[in-house]
Amino acid sequence: MSRSIHALLQASNRLRLPGPSVLPVAGAVVGLYSGLAAGIFANLIGLVSGLTFGAAELTHTLRRGQLRSLMEAFASARWHPEYAFVGVPLALGALLLSRVIEPGGPRDEVKRRLRLLSLLALGALSLYYPLVGLAALNSVFGHSHNLPEALPHLPWWLMLLAPTLGGIVVGRLLRDRPETHGHGVPEVVRAVKSGANVVPADRGLLKLVASAITIGSGGSAGREGPIVYGGAAFASSVGRVLGFSRKELSILLACGAGAGISASFNAPIAGAVFAMEIILREFELRVFSPIILASVAGTLVSQGVLGEVPMLRRVPYELVSGSEVLAYAGLGIACGLLAFTFVRFLHGVEHYFHGRGGGRLSPWLAKRPLAVRAGLGGLCAGLLAFLSPTVWGSGHDYINLAALGRLPFLFLVTACVLKLVATAITIGSGGSGGTFFPAAVIGAMAGGAFGTVVHYFFPEGTGPSGAYALVGMGGAVAALNRGPLTGMMMLYELSGNHDIILPLMVTCTIASALCHYLTERKAPKVQSDADLLEGTPVREVMARLTPVPAGTPLRPLTDLLLTSEAGTLPVLDTAGRVYGTVQVEHLREVWRDESVYPLLVASDLARKTPLLSPDSDLAQALRVMDQEDVDALPVSAPPGEPTCGLLTRGAVRRFLFAQHAKAHARGDYPVSPTEASH
Repeated sequence: MSRSIHALLQASNRLRLPGPSVLPVAGAVVGLYSGLAAGIFANLIGLVSGLTFGAAELTHTLRRGQLRSLMEAFASARWHPEYAFVGVPLALGALLLSRVIEPGGPRDEVKRRLRLLSLLALGALSLYYPLVGLAALNSVFGHSHNLPEALPHLPWWLMLLAPTLGGIVVGRLLRDRPETHGHGVPEVVRAVKSGANVVPADRGLLKLVASAITIGSGGSAGREGPIVYGGAAFASSVGRVLGFSRKELSILLACGAGAGISASFNAPIAGAVFAMEIILREFELRVFSPIILASVAGTLVSQGVLGEVPMLRRVPYELVSGSEVLAYAGLGIACGLLAFTFVRFLHGVEHYFHGRGGGRLSPWLAKRPLAVRAGLGGLCAGLLAFLSPTVWGSGHDYINLAALGRLPFLFLVTACVLKLVATAITIGSGGSGGTFFPAAVIGAMAGGAFGTVVHYFFPEGTGPSGAYALVGMGGAVAALNRGPLTGMMMLYELSGNHDIILPLMVTCTIASALCHYLTERKAPKVQSDADLLEGTPVREVMARLTPVPAGTPLRPLTDLLLTSEAGTLPVLDTAGRVYGTVQVEHLREVWRDESVYPLLVASDLARKTPLLSPDSDLAQALRVMDQEDVDALPVSAPPGEPTCGLLTRGAVRRFLFAQHAKAHARGDYPVSPTEASH
């Protein structure tokens, strides 16, 4: 027995956890926290909404002694004790293994990763069960308001005051954090596309709180953007602590974003497709397992906290005739035009509130504090809510009514227009929230109106208006994000009907293609990042450094690396030619072992890398960095030159940022879709 234990301990000391092997586990952990974030966010919205609609329900419930309903809510909650039965032993086993493994060398990294992942899993479980209880409590004491029934009973002065106060509070919260004013998804796309892969965790939490106040108080905004941002922020922090490479970190950010969509819509397939199509823009095999696991984990947690009731009611649907595809093609054109109008109007409102509009009011607004601007935006949303109740909050209650065909034509048209205007004003003035779900509401209203007209003229050859409302919802989402697969899979999954896939494919493809074409055609003709990278030689961005001789001892090499600006130095071989680079990260496995210091020199730690030509363009240089999975490359120098060049990914990012700042100062900022910048 003791011999077996000894052999097991020896085997554990040979463990290695490279990034690709631990990435799926990290993705699943990130998915757990994205699901928790969705539950916390929904309960925050419910809390603010409950304060808005009054606390009379709580006193009424207690006065009548209806504590039985509270006990029933706790009894019917989805506690899922099996999560604890499975998760706790696994996490404790990983913790025990991290204690058993002997320290030293690469085993320190294994110990650290095991300890962090197990603690994160235990933390998720410790948050899950209190959150389920809080959701049950909110379900009894006013968390769920049936908006179509409750809103008509809200006093008129409160319909104006609540969104105004909500805007003021949000503006005050975000006053000193201008970087959190975005819509959520574009910031994550930009972080992945730039290679920075940094989304600060504190900003994610702040965005969740601010968006909950905006939506709960009646502002017109969506839930998905803050959830995506929050999930990516957590993933960014975890990935950097685990020491993932740049590529692995971008995949983990996509895991957090996709799990956020999965948890928000209870649609794991759509969340995974969203992560690959919108965030990563790739469908390689290596990204599948972490993203799928993250989406499944996020959905399981959100189902336990928010319930398993589907967002959309199951509506019978069938394609009446083959010629009806033409009607859905027309709906795709309408959704594309509508999404493009939404993008243009939103950017127009943002520019107006920032002083770039005409007249005297725009410069006056730009001089006002953010709290005043956001409060005015909330007041406008409250006024518009008198004309259409879909303006209030996310407006998702009315999607089901449109899908069932219970909304008249005039209501659908009015709701479509006013929801578009109110969302643009709420977010453009300084409110917080996403545009993904408002686009879905706008598309559902537009689709319902379109279907009403088509069915009126062709009653025998077309389906009811509710079918067009569902397809219009998918078309608007696809057009806004320029992601046809995301729109298709989301509505296919939410509707639960196989027959709807053909109309979805037609509408989503046409809508996204049309919006893409119109957006690119209207965008100012400025140099894109790709143009800048292809037109700039390496010599204009590289730094000139004295390379390190191959025989440099480890201790002076450490001093040189720690004092270098980029944390990377070029290294010569024994013949005096540039061999590769040595980075601070290369010291991680040896710096604690003092006994190896006299034995190691620079050539032992250096990594052989391709040598760039100073005349190469930056685009080619970045492609080589991606192929080698490095963040710095040496640049050749003429013979006899004492210095050589070093190009880092950070230097390229600073170059692009400087070019963008110059273009922005000239007013050459391109118009891009709200939910994703391509």
